[in-house]
Amino acid sequence: MGEKYLSGFVSLIGSPNAGKSTLMNAFVGQKVSIVSERAQTTRNRILGVMTRRTYQIVFIDTPGVTMPKNKLGEYMLKVAYESLNEVEAILFMIDAAIGIGEKDEALIEKLRGAKSPVIAVINKTDVAKPKRVEEIEKRLAGEKFIKDTVRVSALTHDGLDALEKKLVSYLEEGPQYFPDDMVTDMPERVICGELLREKALRLLRQEIPHGIGVDIEKMELRTDGIYDVWASIYCERDSHKGIIIGKNGSMLKKIASQARTDMEWLLGIKVNLQVWVKVKEDWRNRTSVMKELGYE
Repeated sequence: MGEKYLSGFVSLIGSPNAGKSTLMNAFVGQKVSIVSERAQTTRNRILGVMTRRTYQIVFIDTPGVTMPKNKLGEYMLKVAYESLNEVEAILFMIDAAIGIGEKDEALIEKLRGAKSPVIAVINKTDVAKPKRVEEIEKRLAGEKFIKDTVRVSALTHDGLDALEKKLVSYLEEGPQYFPDDMVTDMPERVICGELLREKALRLLRQEIPHGIGVDIEKMELRTDGIYDVWASIYCERDSHKGIIIGKNGSMLKKIASQARTDMEWLLGIKVNLQVWVKVKEDWRNRTSVMKELGYE
């Protein structure tokens, strides 16, 4: 009899900026989810796949939970909560540098009714005050639905081995859902769009609100081995368009250049990236535009 193969799905949930995307990227071994200092960067449910010799864990990264202000916000909240059932485990991530806030308390309330076992992951322990970490552990100690509590730093990879071992204990005998070399089920086009949006959010910082959408309109591989990528960045106002483009196109050039570097690393091939900036007023409240930009 051969060794049993274990597999399962694990949901990541937590307040915005708790470090969910950083954790998933660390486990998977490369960037499949965008990381930004700005809250609310993950919009779609992204699968990250971690494959080892005897087991496979499929991570579902959900949007950070905030109160919705528009249709996009409502969609994101729905995605976050839908991921709580039918998984082998839920990782409830807490930012140890900040402590348990109002949003975390709302999540605790919601998680009490979750069908899957919950592991509390106290993240950013590399920068948090030890007293704060202890306060978090004390607060969680009375919650019966929390099966395990683990301290980690997703950034420095501290504690990730211990967390991985705990996760494996929740897996069941099952199939290998994805091939060994597959790290995400997202099409290349979607990841390229996320990489472009990440650079825009990072470089524009507080200048533009969250009203940035990205559409990768076309990807074509040339015979000379260069990938042509045509993309549009959507914003909600003409004034935003000017900021994204920048003086003499300087900001747009910077965004495109950084995104192209990441795309080349992802695709393993030279990329020719063409980016346009377009205005679609109030797109976050327009279902048709949201669908166009991949938010089903």
